[in-house]
Amino acid sequence: MTGSPQHHTTPSACCDASGDRAPAAPRLWSVDEHLTDVLAAIGPLPPIELQLLDAQGCRLEEDVRAGGDLPPFDNSSMDGYALRTADTTGATDTYPSVLSVVGDIAAGAGELPKVGPGQAARIMTGAPLPPGAQAVAPVEWTDGGTGTGTPAAAMTAPVEGEEVRVLRPVAEGAHIRRRGSDVTAGETVLSAGTRLGPAQLGLLAAIGRATVKVRPRPRVVVLSTGSELVQPGEPLGPGRITDSNSFTLTAAAQEAGAIAFRVGAVPDDAGVLRAVLEDQLGRADLIVTSGGVSVGAYDVVKEVFESYGGVDFRRLRMQPGKPQGFGRIGGRTGVPLLALPGNPVSAYISFELFVRPVIRTMLGASDVHRPVVRALCPVALRSPAGRRQFLRGAYSPAEGTVRPVGGADSHLVGALARADCLITVPEAVTDLPAGSEVDVVLLDS
Repeated sequence: MTGSPQHHTTPSACCDASGDRAPAAPRLWSVDEHLTDVLAAIGPLPPIELQLLDAQGCRLEEDVRAGGDLPPFDNSSMDGYALRTADTTGATDTYPSVLSVVGDIAAGAGELPKVGPGQAARIMTGAPLPPGAQAVAPVEWTDGGTGTGTPAAAMTAPVEGEEVRVLRPVAEGAHIRRRGSDVTAGETVLSAGTRLGPAQLGLLAAIGRATVKVRPRPRVVVLSTGSELVQPGEPLGPGRITDSNSFTLTAAAQEAGAIAFRVGAVPDDAGVLRAVLEDQLGRADLIVTSGGVSVGAYDVVKEVFESYGGVDFRRLRMQPGKPQGFGRIGGRTGVPLLALPGNPVSAYISFELFVRPVIRTMLGASDVHRPVVRALCPVALRSPAGRRQFLRGAYSPAEGTVRPVGGADSHLVGALARADCLITVPEAVTDLPAGSEVDVVLLDS
């Protein structure tokens, strides 16, 4: 006789002894998964029209063409005398060409004297070339109108009926800046995508542009959390430490191309943190916090951010920097937030890996990531299993080698300040013998 089916009552792996389902272990994200997820939610900021100095560091969103010639007229490149070249043929110190001075032309002059045969007009650097003149004799090639026949170091004040002695021949076109010799009307002077530095802004001003259409620099608000933090220069009480993260991260944001606002330290108080955030949201394209993303009893960051919705706190397979937070404050169209760990090295490395690419993406930059090179490490390295480790290092491009700087602990800011790169040890590697080749993220690039 065939018996009825037997039902097993032994709890499965996902149930406890009472038969209730046990909570699943939190997912561990890889560094690449987290970065891909973050960047998928970020895009370049919309282009806007800015005044020139406000556009410094931004990238052009349009080709810029010159509306006119530059220089806009023929002008003198020297202080001297505008003249006809035939009048100086064969001139020497002994037998100078003696010319009548018919006028004085300063920069910005409107009415210009006409230069005829045997005549010259005193002219200043940048002043327009008068009609009839073919060249400019520098004042050092003349007696400066003193009548002495001695080369002059400067020009004297004009005198009615003055003569000037030219002591050498002057070639046609000498010391003249020709109209359009720098830029011609209609020429594309800057292409879309160009990053605007001092020289580019000067060119825009020179061609008469007062504003320009650009991708703006993102406004990044940086704050640290923790009731133990005090400001630099303030006395340290028992259990207190100086806030360094907000300075490190603000400087890093500026270096990445952002306009950064350092808020400073916020105590472990949900009400205070919420009030600070509400105050800063109006001027932020991105908010970066450090501290309060682990599982401590006083970590109010997650409590406050989760109350906004849309913020996800994760654990990553990396060291340092395992706990990370990402999302938006105010829903899908709200301000992006990146919440970083509180240990100084963890915060900085997290910034380099995740925040810097976000800022560069907002800028519309093509170089979103730091450059990575391969180098030989002459010392053995150890790394925890299943974690991608980022060690501080000193890179020698001449030798093609890299060496660790300091230890692996995430509080060693002294060692961090001496490092110029990050040595990457993959998740699947626990031991690297001396002389192994490793990936090196260049920080000083």
